[in-house]
Amino acid sequence: MTAGGSVVVVDTSVAVKWYVPEPGGEHAVALRLAGHDLVAPELLVAEFGNVLWKKVRRGELAGAEAAEIADAFVRACPVKLRASLPYSALALDLALRFERSVYDAFFLAVAVADGGSYVTADERLVNALAQGDLARVVRLLGREHAAT
Repeated sequence: MTAGGSVVVVDTSVAVKWYVPEPGGEHAVALRLAGHDLVAPELLVAEFGNVLWKKVRRGELAGAEAAEIADAFVRACPVKLRASLPYSALALDLALRFERSVYDAFFLAVAVADGGSYVTADERLVNALAQGDLARVVRLLGREHAAT
């Protein structure tokens, strides 16, 4: 943890809301401005681009708009990115233990290893972890204040 505040891992479901109007966007912006040390595995960048690509394919964004959002994210990147390699064994362990994708488990692994909390807008993921020993680490966006 650095002097800025508590370590909060955010995933793509939160980061996208900073740039694309979606339900819960106000909570994502509030979290971004709350003074936490926002961190994520470098996987966030690929997933962010993939979400934009899907939104273009579904007609929710124009290609040029998606490119502008991607550029804005790269320029501002309010998240400290962690190299994935040091977290890979823990991510696989967590994925196997909780029957979640390794992609989801990377975000969880960073939170566990860095002694932080993990905020996501993925309610299914939060529910899947609610009864496990890591329930205290994971918070649903908008309810992250319960982590303190």
